[in-house]
Amino acid sequence: MTAARKATGYLVLTAFALMFLYPFVLSLASTFKSRAEVVAHPVLPWPLDPSSRAWENILVHSDFPLWTINSILVTVAATLLRLFLDSLAGYSLARLRWRGRGLVFTFVLGVLAVPPIVLTIPRFLVLKEMGLLNSYAGLVLPLAVDAVGIFIMKQFFESLPPELEEAARIDGANIFQTFWRIVLPLARPGLITLTILSFQGTWNEFLLPLIVVRGDPDLWTLPFGLSTLGRGGAGGQSFDYPVMLAGSMLTIIPLAIVFVVLQRFFVRGIAAGAVKG
Repeated sequence: MTAARKATGYLVLTAFALMFLYPFVLSLASTFKSRAEVVAHPVLPWPLDPSSRAWENILVHSDFPLWTINSILVTVAATLLRLFLDSLAGYSLARLRWRGRGLVFTFVLGVLAVPPIVLTIPRFLVLKEMGLLNSYAGLVLPLAVDAVGIFIMKQFFESLPPELEEAARIDGANIFQTFWRIVLPLARPGLITLTILSFQGTWNEFLLPLIVVRGDPDLWTLPFGLSTLGRGGAGGQSFDYPVMLAGSMLTIIPLAIVFVVLQRFFVRGIAAGAVKG
């Protein structure tokens, strides 16, 4: 009975795994199809007449390399800034005692409930007044700090024993030295968790490039650049789906690499940040 139940469980898990993997397999197969074949056989997980046309259009006849470079620059810069600033803010809310700390943390929690689309117009107006449109700074600075990262780091810092900081202060370390040399190295699981979330969010960011660098193709990032691929017909109603899917497949690769390399730290960081004391 136990063996039969275990076999049934494995069969169910396998079925769910195939269900979740099928869209990815279908997308990859569609990159080797023609436009007509995609329309005629949209759910067939293999091409009947394989073609590399979509990959040639992406790698040779588009600005995909430029979009990739822009995405790498923006993602790396925003992620590094977010790690530093979110850690500082999280440590301040977790360990320092200052007036209004609870109110500020309540405000941070409130920001988590605000849909990003609501901030699109205010963000555009602020960046316009600051002269940051069509610039790398306009792409990086709005992503340099976020409420999710502050919350994660605050919860993680609160899980560390305060005796370590007390010992550092007894040895003469000031607040920043304690944070930088004692606390931050211990927060590696939390920092790696934040790195994965920040990298993924920034790499896939679409709304910000849409409002910041739409007028400068030299600054387009991958998500926005891919949205312009394969358009044709009146009002963009005809799309070259094999080309768009080929670009999407290439975009997924860096995210997959980062997650596979850091996944064990990601799970550890989430678990640690969920426990206080």
